[in-house]
This record gives sequence, structure tokens and C-alpha cells, in this order.
Amino acid sequence: VKDHSNDLSHGYAIFVVIMVCTFVSAFAWSWGPLGWLIPSETFPLETRSAGQSVTVCVNMLFTFVIGQAFLSMLCHFKYGIFLFFSGWVFIMSLFVVFLLPETKGVPIEEMTERVWKQHWFWRRYMKDDDDYVDGIEVNAIKEAQKNGKSNGKSNSTAP
Repeated sequence: VKDHSNDLSHGYAIFVVIMVCTFVSAFAWSWGPLGWLIPSETFPLETRSAGQSVTVCVNMLFTFVIGQAFLSMLCHFKYGIFLFFSGWVFIMSLFVVFLLPETKGVPIEEMTERVWKQHWFWRRYMKDDDDYVDGIEVNAIKEAQKNGKSNGKSNSTAP
């Protein structure tokens, strides 16, 4: 589409409105609800409320940013704005295919053990409950004992 900023024909104007409506409809029927659905199914019960809070905050922040930037991006990118958002949909699709595990049939109580600790990527960030004593990592306790400290105090009897 050539730059017709001073003289946008009726046909181009209709084309732009149709493209915007097509994008909004496709997003609302596909990716739009996933920002609410995925966090509600994947966060374990212990962190679900905090995870949902962060999700809602980030969702609203980026909705605001896109709303503020869309018209100026449309003026500068022209039809490229649709390629820009298509590129992000492609990146999101790759993220979902490779990094989001299937949660179908998994109760929320078992999400950590059956999904996250078994996933090829996310398991490196999951720690076993056996690695902690009273909320302190066992390795940290062993390191402190090795250095002659116990509970943050020195074991020496020097005055």
C-alpha cells in the first residue's frame, strides 16, 4: 500500500478496517483467551493467585502499550503492521509448541509433580521438597556447616 496519508481512497480505507477487524477477530478466537487460560491451568495451587496477579498486570500493561502505539505504528509501518503482529503470533506459536506442556487430564494438585518436574526444559528450575529443611536449601546448610557456621552464627569459642 502506497502512502496516501493525505488522500486515502475509500477502497484503501475499507481494506484497512477489514484487516483490523480480521486481526481482532482472529486474535479473540485464538490467542486472546490463552492469556487467561494458560496461567489458570499451569500455576500450582501454592502460587496460583500470585501468578494470576502478575498475568493480569502484564496483560493490561501490554494492552495499554499496544493501544497507545497502534495508530502511529500503522502510519509508519503501513501494511507492515500486520506482518509485525503476524511475526509475534509465530513466535508465540513456537513458545507454545516447545515450552508449554500438555495439562489435559492433570489435576491442579499434581501439576508440579506430573508436569513441571517432568518437562524437558522446566525441570531444571524445579526443586524437590527433599532439597529443603524449614524453608532453607539443604546445600546452603551443608555449605554453612562446612565453613564452620550454623544458623548464621560462628561455632568458634574465641572471645
